[in-house]
Amino acid sequence: GAGKTTLLNMLSGVDRLTSGSILFHWAGAGSEAEPIPVHALSEDQLARWRGENIGIIYQSFELMPSLSLLENVMLPPDFSGGYRRRISRQRALELLELVEIGEHAHKIPAHISGGQRQRVAIARALINDPRLIIADEPTGNLDSVTAETILRIFEKLVEQGKTIVMVTHDEGFARRFSRRLLRRANRGCGR
Repeated sequence: GAGKTTLLNMLSGVDRLTSGSILFHWAGAGSEAEPIPVHALSEDQLARWRGENIGIIYQSFELMPSLSLLENVMLPPDFSGGYRRRISRQRALELLELVEIGEHAHKIPAHISGGQRQRVAIARALINDPRLIIADEPTGNLDSVTAETILRIFEKLVEQGKTIVMVTHDEGFARRFSRRLLRRANRGCGR
């Protein structure tokens, strides 16, 4: 009810603005680089931009049930025009290993736990080497041990220079990151 998911959807261009603008200016892009007006991109431009720059992790995983975990991770390069059979497969396997689920690469989502599905969603979000990772309650459906594992993976990604925008209700997890935006309870629900 506070608009947290809506904010993430607007940042990623999944939802369109009715007013205002969203501009991205990547650090290190050079001072001559113009900000990218996400709000003004066509659907095709937006899909390409999102595929090249953003990895999205949903609370409900959003995995394709009939595809193997490996195939699920390889979807973003296929959708964004960067799919190369051997290279994409190798990268997907490396990412599944990174999130400690490589031994299950050929299983379908129904045959693994919720925590394992979330790890697959993280691997899928990373396959195109995005500049920004958007995570909507990525630990909301997980037990505390698995949630801690996911947060450690996020901390490693931040150490590697990734930017993560994450919505969470867990103040303990939020405190672990360098910047926080809080929405006070008396003005609405959530953080």
